[in-house]
Amino acid sequence: MVDYRLRIEVEYEAVNNVLSSMPDGRALSGLSELELAGTAALLHNLYNGIENILKQVFQRKGIVLPEGGAWHRDLLLVAVDRKILSQELVTSLKRFLAFRHFFSHAYALDLYPEKMEPLVDDALQVFLQFVDEINSLLDRS
Repeated sequence: MVDYRLRIEVEYEAVNNVLSSMPDGRALSGLSELELAGTAALLHNLYNGIENILKQVFQRKGIVLPEGGAWHRDLLLVAVDRKILSQELVTSLKRFLAFRHFFSHAYALDLYPEKMEPLVDDALQVFLQFVDEINSLLDRS
């Protein structure tokens, strides 16, 4: 149990470091292409951290991880079905998942500040809600 909680705490810390490096959403339009790509990488890292935590929870609960081309999406669906995350939170997370997919398959020059701004602005609040829901689950375990 201690290793499980410790691994989740390490992920929390990593995501908090990502969030502390993220610029304010309103500043995105003034960033260079390189800085914008760095911000996109931070958004990508944020979502990867969330998935890493979910994978830890699934492993601990003996839930088989989804496979196949849609496993990222299916991870969220199973998390709702198994009452790990709320539907409200998953609706918010789907926006970050969509960006993660876009960023993984696009060129850095295809990034637009106005499309990234809402994600940057919402990142902290969405992560805090995620932490609350995961911690509530840990407290019940």
